[in-house]
Amino acid sequence: MADELSRRDRFETLFEDDPDPWDFETSSYEREKRKHTIDSLGGRRFECALEIGCATGALTEELADISGKIIGIDIADRALAIARTRLADRANVTLIQGELPYDWPAGSFDLIMFSEVLYFLSQEEIREVSSRALQSLSDDGVCLLVNWTGPSNLPLGGNEVVNLFAKANDWKHHPVGKAERYRIDKLLPVRTV
Repeated sequence: MADELSRRDRFETLFEDDPDPWDFETSSYEREKRKHTIDSLGGRRFECALEIGCATGALTEELADISGKIIGIDIADRALAIARTRLADRANVTLIQGELPYDWPAGSFDLIMFSEVLYFLSQEEIREVSSRALQSLSDDGVCLLVNWTGPSNLPLGGNEVVNLFAKANDWKHHPVGKAERYRIDKLLPVRTV
């Protein structure tokens, strides 16, 4: 539980020190990555989407355009306050504070989005969220992983977390694309008949 609290505290402090710590609003990398992420969904519309680690809502805003309903979850209340302001006029958006895997939202989703969040989890937590995602995903649903592949000071890198997540459960893994500093992977549920 101490790790859970310290992780939340770290993210609260991060957003207190800088309301846009990853330059979601100004970075060409972030704009390009969001465009590539939305494009990788192939023009599909979703009934109910779940975005893990929604932060300030930059990607949530674009996902809301292609989703009947979207739930965004983030560990940091400060980030969610910014997202709530940004998305105040979006009736199809629900934002909740929580930490995964502990606070996984109930429901069935036809899109589950993990954008640059998995490497903040332990290996055990990644396996757990992989299981929860598979259980929550509709039969025709899509789980999309977007991960930074450049250098970092975290225990796991982007390539490692994708492999760990995909191998933890019965997923059909479709790499969508790689850019210079990130990769996008689509995972589909393999259902037994």
